[in-house]
Amino acid sequence: MSESASGWAEPDVFTGPLFESLKRHPKRIVFSEGEDERVIQVADEMVRLGIGAPILLGNREKIYALAKECGAKMEFVNVIDPTKADDLDLFTERLIRIEKLKGVRLANPRETVSRDHFFAAMMIQYGQADAMVGGNQHLPATIHRALVQLVKPMPGIEHPFTAAIMVSETMPHFGPNGVLYLADCGISDIPTVSELTNIAVQTGRLAHHYLDRRVRVAMLSHSTMNSGASDSATRVRAATEAARAIVTQNRYELEIDGELQADVALDPLAAEVKLPQMTSRPAADVLVFPNLDAAHISMKLLRHLGGADKYGQLVLGLTRPAAQVPRTVTRRSLLGTVAAVGTEAIKHHEMYPHG
Repeated sequence: MSESASGWAEPDVFTGPLFESLKRHPKRIVFSEGEDERVIQVADEMVRLGIGAPILLGNREKIYALAKECGAKMEFVNVIDPTKADDLDLFTERLIRIEKLKGVRLANPRETVSRDHFFAAMMIQYGQADAMVGGNQHLPATIHRALVQLVKPMPGIEHPFTAAIMVSETMPHFGPNGVLYLADCGISDIPTVSELTNIAVQTGRLAHHYLDRRVRVAMLSHSTMNSGASDSATRVRAATEAARAIVTQNRYELEIDGELQADVALDPLAAEVKLPQMTSRPAADVLVFPNLDAAHISMKLLRHLGGADKYGQLVLGLTRPAAQVPRTVTRRSLLGTVAAVGTEAIKHHEMYPHG
């Protein structure tokens, strides 16, 4: 995807505060696919901004040749070739142990660990990097598989999911501050009630971490408050009630609304017409979709037709921060994704100061 030569690293309403936070608490970000000019330029910009220590995986000679071609400085950029890494034997032993506990015996565990995305997942799981970004040269399922297999899940989360962070300062009704969080845009085909519940609560908590205020989560449907009957709407209604119960029990700074049509969730005038009994309804910060098709298509339309910037997708439900980006990712989107996972790593360090 084309991108203007200048201004791609300029902060916006979302990334600006994150850059400032990371300048005070820079984090180690591992890029699983480092043999990419976009990654190399973003790594150079990370060092220039002072927001993190980039780690690029791949062939050392090829990465340095690409850096020379694009004029990127490689000072303070760590390059690791997984096939020659000092930790390859250690990671191989750990993979054998992990798979043995599952009753699985790998034919060639060393070869598996030497794959860039598996090696990156091992690095974040065992504290040799604070967060991982991958997908710029691989299919999404490849990145998800490595993360699910090697990174410990959060307690109570059976299946990880993804959240995309969208930013537009020009489109109307684009969240209260020009930022929207969309989930699940990458993994869950048709989420169960339990999965939708976790998606709503955890994505809301993610948004609260970034926004530092009470967050409104909208559970989307073709129906608004029983206006339509379908199995999908029934599932969304049940997940809404379950999510509200968790929020109340844990006193999270979230409000869960559902089931809602998209216009009611985002446009206060539409909400006034369709829900006259509900006064002063602000726009939602988080949109939770009933299925993967709806979420992914909406994300792509906002990006490619609406012109919104997209950061992530962040892979949630894991105990380590990670993000999967598309193969069409721009430098701007990649840098913003780095800021997002780096800020998540700050939160993780605050929660678990001793690892």
